[in-house]
Amino acid sequence: MKVWLDNYFSFTNREYNGLLLLIFLLLIVSVLPYGFEFYNNSKEAISATEQVSLNKLVIVNQDQKNNYTKIRTQIEDNESSISISLFKFDPNQINQEQWQKLGLSAKQAQSIINYRNKGGKFYKAEDLQKMYTISPKKYQQLAPFIDIENKASSYNKAVYTDKSTFAKKELVVVEINSADTVLLTEIKGIGPAFAKRIAKYREKLGGFYFKEQLIEIYGLDSLKYKEIKAQIRVNTANITQININTAEFDDMKNHPYLKFKQINAIIQYRKQHGKFKSIEDLKKVIVLTPQIIQNITPYLSF
Repeated sequence: MKVWLDNYFSFTNREYNGLLLLIFLLLIVSVLPYGFEFYNNSKEAISATEQVSLNKLVIVNQDQKNNYTKIRTQIEDNESSISISLFKFDPNQINQEQWQKLGLSAKQAQSIINYRNKGGKFYKAEDLQKMYTISPKKYQQLAPFIDIENKASSYNKAVYTDKSTFAKKELVVVEINSADTVLLTEIKGIGPAFAKRIAKYREKLGGFYFKEQLIEIYGLDSLKYKEIKAQIRVNTANITQININTAEFDDMKNHPYLKFKQINAIIQYRKQHGKFKSIEDLKKVIVLTPQIIQNITPYLSF
């Protein structure tokens, strides 16, 4: 093309390139109208497709609504055609036959029975409205006759009545050095756990010398002691004593008032100075404080 133009026209290279650009632009301008027309047609086609889908959805929803209305109408028609015998009833207790006497069909009654069998429960009259098989019209008819038993109220009332008939337990006085765990539980405020602790601590001590020693038991504080002290007494006649002049380490190791260091000091003092003659001799053992000596004295013999 360039050769042909050079034969008839005198174009420079720059003029030739400009001519090609002009031809290209003219082609684009001539094609644009067809492109816009194609785009508009496609858009209209898509919109038409969407509209058809929307119309179908509306039709489906309308059909579903019509079907629901139709089913509800059939239920109401069936209810109207069944003979009715109204009576007070608890929807949680009556059987299928009784539901049918109230005007429900066998299928409707079975539906409620199935609901109950799966754990469903009616707590108030309005709960019956949740059953799809019972129309609003039928519920209005049954509502005045619904009588649901309030088991919680009955239970509370029964418990209260039973409590009022309980005889007051007489307070007993228990001698705590001879009582077994069963007798110890007769003390008001002492259960099996405390009874076992009392018996175990009594064995370690060799018996209780004072009531107040109960406070030394784990969990039995001054408040608990105040609660039970009028129900207990102490007989010290059978206190088990340790002969301080013959006892070995194993004889004293379990006593709650003596620790390893104190037991060892007693034995060593006895080896060095001979037998203890009285409590005054114990005071010479440095690790035995006045409080320890006071606590241990009832449990020692010489």
